[in-house]
Amino acid sequence: MQFDFNFYSSILLLFFTQGVLYSILVCIKGRLTEIKSNYWLSFLLLLCSLYLAPWMLGFAGWYDNQPYRNILFYIPFQHLFLIGPTIYFYTQSLLNPAFTFSKINKLHYIPGLLYLSYIICIFIYDVFIVKEAFFYSNGMDKDFDFWYQKTGLVYMIFYFVLSLKYYNAYKKLIFQVVSFAESILFRWVKHFLIAFLVMLILPILFDVLALIYPDLNSYVGSWWFYLLFAICMLYIAISGYSNHLIGIIPFEISVFDEKPKLVLDEKSQSQTETEIETAFSSETSKKAPSEELIQVKLAIENLMQVQEVYKDPALTLTDLAKKLETNAAVVSKAVNQNFNMNFNDFINFYRIEHIKLAFQNKEHVASTLLGIAFDSGFNSKATFNRAFKKHLGVSPKDYIQSLV
Repeated sequence: MQFDFNFYSSILLLFFTQGVLYSILVCIKGRLTEIKSNYWLSFLLLLCSLYLAPWMLGFAGWYDNQPYRNILFYIPFQHLFLIGPTIYFYTQSLLNPAFTFSKINKLHYIPGLLYLSYIICIFIYDVFIVKEAFFYSNGMDKDFDFWYQKTGLVYMIFYFVLSLKYYNAYKKLIFQVVSFAESILFRWVKHFLIAFLVMLILPILFDVLALIYPDLNSYVGSWWFYLLFAICMLYIAISGYSNHLIGIIPFEISVFDEKPKLVLDEKSQSQTETEIETAFSSETSKKAPSEELIQVKLAIENLMQVQEVYKDPALTLTDLAKKLETNAAVVSKAVNQNFNMNFNDFINFYRIEHIKLAFQNKEHVASTLLGIAFDSGFNSKATFNRAFKKHLGVSPKDYIQSLV
């Protein structure tokens, strides 16, 4: 089999094989862990690896020799209409354990399937009907048609925006429903979306630079674009494979709706879904709490001050709702309107107050700061430090020094 191992083909071959290898490894990881997000990441890495194939094989001499040339023309390597939806569904499956790939979701892949059908029709017409390269008479691969490249880029940008909105909605929701929000913010998703954004910016950047440096439009000049794309892909592969976090709060949300539905346990609630306000605003603080919410406030304060439920590091909004024998929506509104804080900050406030009292009683002399933080309900040193400084404006050590 011909393969010209030169500087250009060898480097892209390295990234291509790494992408395919990680695609297989992530798929195996998904099978072993039964975490669906791994399957989406595996599919994405495969698509990104195939995206590199034409330039890799081109520098290897396949497009200049038969029978490779004719075969490659009829193989769609760059599935631009499939990458966008896959990014979107990977983000959802990673953050939301309630996510399922429904029949409606399948509609997102229609443009990609239509393009595959278009290539198949061209193949049938050229090979079996006219028996000559009618559609490929100009010697250009359909994957690099101007309309397909630009439309595909717009399609991917659209799904990047949807993924970003979904992640932002998740962040707002998570601060309303758990007391350990910072530990499940999934910074990997943020870094993943940044890496994908770089991938989207690269073709636009190269188009602009090509106006100044026309050589970038050449086959060799375009190689640098694929190299940078490959680096981003490998970063996603390595970081995604090493990511061990999974979503633990099931919810239903539309990126076009500001009020997601928190999926509750049927055994503990008569209803399975409850709308949660995802963002505390000045309008919320101006609302006068109803008599019901004032009563809920008093009950919440009793749980905090007497039963000290904030010491539970895994405390969630639904846990509090169960103890109060009400639903999560009522507790969420009571916290927002009565205390002017989201649920996460509200619970951390009581944890910080408990720690302040421990410092004033000089408990830090006989115990470590981290030990006191864990006893107060925090589950990590980083979360404790951030919450302490957010509420008091100083670090724990500075606060202790102020007591001397």
